[in-house]
Amino acid sequence: MDDAPPQLNLADCPAWGYLLRDFLDMYRAIPAGGSTAIRAHQRLVREKITTVLRRNPPMRTTDGAHKPVTAHLQRALDQGRSGMMSRVIRSIDGLSVQFSWQYGYEKVPRGLDRKFAYAELVGPTGPVASDEIILGLVLFAPGCIYPNHAHDGITESYICLSGAMSQNDQGVYVPGSMIFNPPGQMHRITVADLEPSLLAYAWLGPSEKLGAQKMMFTRKPRKSVG
Repeated sequence: MDDAPPQLNLADCPAWGYLLRDFLDMYRAIPAGGSTAIRAHQRLVREKITTVLRRNPPMRTTDGAHKPVTAHLQRALDQGRSGMMSRVIRSIDGLSVQFSWQYGYEKVPRGLDRKFAYAELVGPTGPVASDEIILGLVLFAPGCIYPNHAHDGITESYICLSGAMSQNDQGVYVPGSMIFNPPGQMHRITVADLEPSLLAYAWLGPSEKLGAQKMMFTRKPRKSVG
């Protein structure tokens, strides 16, 4: 007798469907600030999410995996619960025990392993399967400095859900703010000293790039001697 549980599709897991629709609504509601490139990116993210919902893909079974930084997750959720991102925060909270937090790097710089982690929600390895878009969350501990890095062939956007952070020391982003990074753009993230920051992200690019993305931190040039 086969006791394997039945295969579930996205439509069989309404909490995941609500979360995807919350992402869809975020990318519809947040202004593009007059930027043609950001407006086009938001539109494409919405189209890809709509495609995932229509395809009703099979769900992958995942065991929740924690990292040291997830000790800050409840605080980040509590901080976002009363703000403008409260609806997506509630959806995340209801599913958080299923998230598999990871680093994505073969070698994480010393100390950073306690300061950040991400959870892929939709994508080649996420609970919701897709080879056209990656959606996820990234959690930063207070005072985190996420080193300079770039993504090969990937267009990336972040939406701040709670906390406050800065990219390349150019402005401060708070809940409801969006950051846009074209492919190959170097960026460095710093987080406020006293509170964690939770961000949602979307990656778009060719399926071969989404499925085999290798991220590397840049190294500071060595000082010449003499």
